[in-house]
Amino acid sequence: MSLSFLFYLTATIAVASAIFVVLNSNAVYSAILLVLCFFSLAVLYLLLEAYFLAVLEIFIYAGAIMVLFLFAIMLLNLGREDALPKFMHLQRALSVLMVALFFFGIILIMLHEPGVLHQPGDTFSAGGIYVLGEALFSKYLLPFEVASLLLLVALIGTVYLAKRKI
Repeated sequence: MSLSFLFYLTATIAVASAIFVVLNSNAVYSAILLVLCFFSLAVLYLLLEAYFLAVLEIFIYAGAIMVLFLFAIMLLNLGREDALPKFMHLQRALSVLMVALFFFGIILIMLHEPGVLHQPGDTFSAGGIYVLGEALFSKYLLPFEVASLLLLVALIGTVYLAKRKI
């Protein structure tokens, strides 16, 4: 099995599962399909030799975020929402138009630059831990620390609100 075939297969699975996430009316099935999309994106990261990003994709998105989504879906008891019939045709027409424009743009890019998909690239160093650590603790130190403080404040606020209800 060649790497190009594996890439196209995984990309097709990612796109198809993302489409079914949007089209599915059951929120739980949409969340499971989103997990499939995240795993296929992790395989794409592996094909790009970005092993650290692939592991982060699986742990953070397919693991933690999806547990949060499923918990919210189960807690809120989200069922099938009945859409307003007068907006349904407009919503479908806009969706079809956006997808058609997207594919038209991709076809235009492929026609004007036919070798864009088969260009050999340099080593993908953005997925490495060393480069990520260098960037986080040198150039992006202040935003990294602000994000960590924001997460800490959110955690303290959540514990306070949960303790107050008990």
